Amino acid sequence: MNSTEIVTLSSDFQINIPPKTCAILGLQSGEKLEVIASEGRIELIPIKQIKAFRGIAKGINTNFEREKDRL
Repeated sequence: MNSTEIVTLSSDFQINIPPKTCAILGLQSGEKLEVIASEGRIELIPIKQIKAFRGIAKGINTNFEREKDRL
């Protein structure tokens, strides 16, 4: 799932993420990304909406005994 491509920083300090990279990561136009600068590198982390996680635990077994203070 690795993708390496070269982009150019514009005079407005903007970059375009290549379509191939967007497709690999499932990025959509208008999606927000967190920018992290650390040790001479930049990381872009997609910020997923909470509704994107709907159904993530589908089928999980919730039939177990809980501690009395967790009811």
